[in-house]
Amino acid sequence: MPKTQKEDVKESAVEKTEVEKYVRPSWDDYFIEISRMVATRGTCDRGRAGAVIVRDRQILATGYVGSPIGLPHCDEEGHLYKKTIHESGEITNHCVRTVHAEQNAICQAAKLGVALQDATIYCKMEPCAVCAKMIINCGIKRVVCEKHYHGAQETAKMFEIAGVELEVLVDEMQTYDNM
Repeated sequence: MPKTQKEDVKESAVEKTEVEKYVRPSWDDYFIEISRMVATRGTCDRGRAGAVIVRDRQILATGYVGSPIGLPHCDEEGHLYKKTIHESGEITNHCVRTVHAEQNAICQAAKLGVALQDATIYCKMEPCAVCAKMIINCGIKRVVCEKHYHGAQETAKMFEIAGVELEVLVDEMQTYDNM
């Protein structure tokens, strides 16, 4: 049965109302979502993560978990595990075949001659201590990550001392196989 003009107008008004209810993502949500897409290029299925470095709402560099150029990837050769014994006595496995997403993003910026002073980095989880030191030294002033990282006990303290703002969006620990 054909719609009347009144019904068409009414449906149009409903559609318009639904469109008006759309809420644009915050800048943090926008760049976190981009970091998730960058992560899909990662070559280690255990910790597939991405990072996006931004200043003034402009992307400066991206990076993902992957082996150094020319070296075999976890997806091709398997993981290269090393055991880490923590001060608490806890033993965890770490795949050392790859470079972290934050490190790769910083390296990409350096390779292209892009300064990172006063930038923000968006990443999957809190940076490890090595990534935190690199973030501090290259002048990044804000870190936004989705979740906590089990190996980031020193990170928050270093950031606080160095004046780097750390924001964790979800109060959960990132987990993955064979920790």
